[in-house]
Amino acid sequence: MKKFLKHYLLFLPFILFQLPFQGLTVDTTYLEQTSKAFTEISKKAMPAVVFIKAQYDDSQETDNTFDYFNDEFFKHFFGNPRKGFKNQPPIPQVSQGSGFLISSNGNILTNNHVIKDATKIAVIMNDGKEFEAKLIGADPRTDLAIIKIDGKNLPFLTFGNSEKLEIGEWMIAIGNPFALQSSLTVGVLSAKNRQNLRITDYEDFLQTDAAINPGNSGGPLLNIKSEVIGINTAIVSQSGGYMGIGFAIPSNIAKHIVDQIIDNGSVKRGYLGVFLQEIDKEMAEAFKLEKSEGVLVSDVIKDSPAEKSGLKQGDIIVEYNGVPIKTLCTFRNDISLLEPGATLALKVLRDGKKENIKVLLGTYPDEVQIVKQTNQIGIDVSEVKDISQDILSKWGHSSNSEGLIITSVKRGSPADKVGIKPGMLLIQVNQKKVKSLKDFQEVTKSLEKKQPVLLLLRFQNMTRFVTIKLGS
Repeated sequence: MKKFLKHYLLFLPFILFQLPFQGLTVDTTYLEQTSKAFTEISKKAMPAVVFIKAQYDDSQETDNTFDYFNDEFFKHFFGNPRKGFKNQPPIPQVSQGSGFLISSNGNILTNNHVIKDATKIAVIMNDGKEFEAKLIGADPRTDLAIIKIDGKNLPFLTFGNSEKLEIGEWMIAIGNPFALQSSLTVGVLSAKNRQNLRITDYEDFLQTDAAINPGNSGGPLLNIKSEVIGINTAIVSQSGGYMGIGFAIPSNIAKHIVDQIIDNGSVKRGYLGVFLQEIDKEMAEAFKLEKSEGVLVSDVIKDSPAEKSGLKQGDIIVEYNGVPIKTLCTFRNDISLLEPGATLALKVLRDGKKENIKVLLGTYPDEVQIVKQTNQIGIDVSEVKDISQDILSKWGHSSNSEGLIITSVKRGSPADKVGIKPGMLLIQVNQKKVKSLKDFQEVTKSLEKKQPVLLLLRFQNMTRFVTIKLGS
C-alpha cells in the first residue's frame, strides 16, 4: 500500500496537469467580462485623449532677464546708450505629452510642464486630425494647465470623485508614451495621499502600478466607469521607463483648479499666514500631549489673517472645519483649495486648553489675478494692487501707479517681437486708458488682425508709445 501511495504521489502532478485536456472546461466568463469592460473603456475614452506637441525656442540668451536696458527694445526705442548682447537665433525645441478634452468646445487639460514656455502648441486627435491650441491658463504649483482648440461637439471625459477611491481598485491609464499614440495600460490603485515627493508644491498624489512612461504626462487615469479620477504626472524610475510606480494628481484637486482657470485665467488660493511644523513623539512629550496630533504654529506672519484672528506662536492646530488634522501637507493642501474670503474654523490647543478660533482667509500673496492670455498681443497683465510693493519697486513703479503690470510675454508673439518685457506698465491701448482687467478685456475685444495697435508703456521712469501689428 505504501509503495502504491508513493508512486501515486509521484505521478499526481502529471495527472492534475492532464485533467484540463480530458474534456474538462474552465469557466472564463469573469475574465471575458473584465476584458470586455476594458475594451468599452478604451472605445469611450480614447477619442477624447490627445497627443500634444509643444514647440519652444531655446534662445540661449546671455544677458540678464531683469536688466531691460540691456535689451534691443530699449537700445533702439528708449534710446538707452548702453550696449547689449546680441541674442543667438532661437533653436526650435519640441516636447511631447498627453492631454484630454474636458468639454465639447475644445478645452483640454494637461500638465503644465508639457506646455510650459511653448511658442506653439499642436494637438493631434485620436483620428489623426491636427489643431493649433492656445493657452488658457496654468497653475505651476499643481502642474496643471488648460489649452484650447477650436471645435464643436468634440468627445470629452468627465471627472469622478477621487475621495471615494479605495486601494486595489482597477486603474486605467491612457496616453502617448514615447510618442506612441493611444496607448492603454491597466493596473490598480496602489496608494493614496502620497506627499513629500518634491514633484509639485501641492502634493496629494494617487499611486498606481498601471504602466506610465515618458509621454503619458497629462493623460487621464480612469476608473472602470470611464471617469477621470487622476491626471498622470510622474513616475519613479532608475532607467527613465516604467518600474511599477506612477503618480497622478487626484481629480478632486484638478477639478478645482480647472474651474478657476476657465473662469478667471488663473488660480487664487486661501491664505492663512503661518509657518507650521509636524509634531513628532518627542515634541508631543515636550508639549505634554497624549499623542502626536495636529500641527505646531512655529511663527505667525505679521498682518496676516492668522495674526488678525488671534493665532499665536506655539499654538497647536488639531482640527479645521470639523476635520482632524492628520498631516501637515494635507492641512496645507486643503487650505489652498479654499477660496479667499472663506471662514476657517480652527480648534487650537494653547497652554493645554482647547480654544476655538475663526479665521477669514486672505489671498495667497504669490497668487495674482492674471487676465487670460490674448493671442493677438501675447501678454498677460495684472492689476497694480495685486503685485507686491517690493516687486513694483524693483520694476520702478509706485503702488499708486495707474495701468496694468505686464506679468509675462508669450514667446514669438507680436509683443515679444517688438521687445515688450514683463515688468513694464501698460497705460493705454489705442489711446484708451486701461486701469483694470475689465478695461483691458474690453479694449482688446475690438482689436482687428493686420491692424496696428498703439500701446503706451512706462518703465524705469520713461514713458513711450510703441506700435505692434497683429497677425504679423
